[in-house]
Amino acid sequence: MEPDVRTVRHHIDSRAASQPDATYLVAPETGRVLTYGKLQAKSVALARFLRGQGLRKGDKVGLMMHNGYQTARLLLGVMYGGYVVVPVNLLSQPSQLEYVMDHSDVQVIFCADEFTERLQAALARVRRTVRVLMIDPDAEEVFDEQAVPELPPWTVDEEDGALLMYTSGTTGLPKGVILTHRNVIAGGEYTGAAHALTVDDRVLCSLPLYHINGQIVTTVAPLVHGGSVVMPHRFSVSGFWELVSEHGCTWINVVPTIIAYLLNGPDPRAAGSGLRLAQLRFGRSASAPLPPALHRQFEQKFGIGVIETFGMTETAAPCFSNPLDPARRKYGSPGQAFGNEAKIIHPKTGARLAAGEVGEIMVRGDNVMTGYYKAADITARTLERDGWMHTGDLGYMDADGFVFVTGRLKELIIKGGENIAPREIDEALLKHPAVLEAAAVGIPDQNYGQEIMACVVLKPDCRCSEQDLAEFCRSELGQYKTPKIIKLVAALPKGPSGKVQRLKLLDAA
Repeated sequence: MEPDVRTVRHHIDSRAASQPDATYLVAPETGRVLTYGKLQAKSVALARFLRGQGLRKGDKVGLMMHNGYQTARLLLGVMYGGYVVVPVNLLSQPSQLEYVMDHSDVQVIFCADEFTERLQAALARVRRTVRVLMIDPDAEEVFDEQAVPELPPWTVDEEDGALLMYTSGTTGLPKGVILTHRNVIAGGEYTGAAHALTVDDRVLCSLPLYHINGQIVTTVAPLVHGGSVVMPHRFSVSGFWELVSEHGCTWINVVPTIIAYLLNGPDPRAAGSGLRLAQLRFGRSASAPLPPALHRQFEQKFGIGVIETFGMTETAAPCFSNPLDPARRKYGSPGQAFGNEAKIIHPKTGARLAAGEVGEIMVRGDNVMTGYYKAADITARTLERDGWMHTGDLGYMDADGFVFVTGRLKELIIKGGENIAPREIDEALLKHPAVLEAAAVGIPDQNYGQEIMACVVLKPDCRCSEQDLAEFCRSELGQYKTPKIIKLVAALPKGPSGKVQRLKLLDAA
């Protein structure tokens, strides 16, 4: 491979040269279309603008806005210019936002008007000047692109920083994940390879661009394979299938929570709907485990195959994927390694385990981060010298190389000395016809060390008591694994990707 082709700049320039008039992005609310030629022109203008603002190569530039035409353009354009983009989680609490603004060393941040008040309150407590540039995420231009200084963009190579992502985490302060251009492009390459993406493919972006899945899978992957993306402001159950039909999307990228909501929404195949879905090749699920019962229900109701996958912020999104061939997919598994390597090790000894043995999942590849920002000690504990990364996830690999995730090391429930994977409890509860979402967690217990608590969200218009659910669990799991406490809640605590933050369930204990 030629030097430095794994950069965002190389791919934008290459696409602009080979297919300048091809569509890269469609913004459905405004009808704006961003071609590859226009993406390059706007990226060059942004690079010159930021250099004119006094920014040096590698300086940090923040983004705080919902999905839109400008959000995607700025995300890629900042990296194109040789700067590091820092997308801000719009769900951040005030203390988290203040921490990210201070810790990341952001010098300039593009912010939508609706978030100005929150941002300014956080910046008031940051002992560093941060320039805030107010923008409209749907605008054609955010500055006078014809008046930018004629300054050449900084050089960019594969090992330069491209993205600084702050993980939501379950406890404590978020960690800053440093991803290089090589990491970012490898993530796009692995996505394309797993799903055989081509220039004819178009994805519906349902996830926010402040999350690694939305960034890499639905923004970078189309750039790498020359396809396109339809990017509404946010996910909507009522408008989801209409967007797929109107814009001819060939694949969808969702999370289990979205799958659950779509199952309880309108049926796009109903008589008289007039929707065109024949071009839809597959759905892709990631960011959280997809319960097999939910998986099967979706495929049976909509007739659309779903490919379960697995990824992390630290791996620029994709790690594992089920094959395209439906006959080779395995329910309950996020699939095989695609692009990167994987192995299972004993959590204490580090020895590689045989097929079927449960241990910690390790990964290695060009998509794996360089480390955590300003956290050399945590980086050293996470990354081995030979490139293998500790994921912190428990699971096993079968004889075919399919990985099965059983839980997190920190979330494993140990009741009376027996290890219980919370996901086993979740999946049992999800079989109940009244349950929309469920999540189990270990709680302190004087007799067993830990007991099981489960929080449950019921489907709209469904009624069911905690006692009914406990009886159901006993029939599915037996008495020992039946939760001691079951709580009906309005919503489960989640990160931006839709992944349940189990340890926050303890607040309900």
